[in-house]
Amino acid sequence: MTPHEVRTREFAARRRGVDPLEVREFQARVAEELGMLAEAVRLLTQENARTRRALRDWQTLHARECRSPNSVHW
Repeated sequence: MTPHEVRTREFAARRRGVDPLEVREFQARVAEELGMLAEAVRLLTQENARTRRALRDWQTLHARECRSPNSVHW
């Protein structure tokens, strides 16, 4: 669900329904938080990708420098 979907959601009118203004204010708050959470997920995904690349680069660099235990002659 996107913030836009939350903001634009329509509800059927009922005889003893809720206050439409209250519903719209709630939708606005939910949509704002949903947008912030989506941005946080986007930033964390980017950071995760950078961390994975850095780890892969580090592993590649150190794999070249390390010998396997089987290559040591006693």
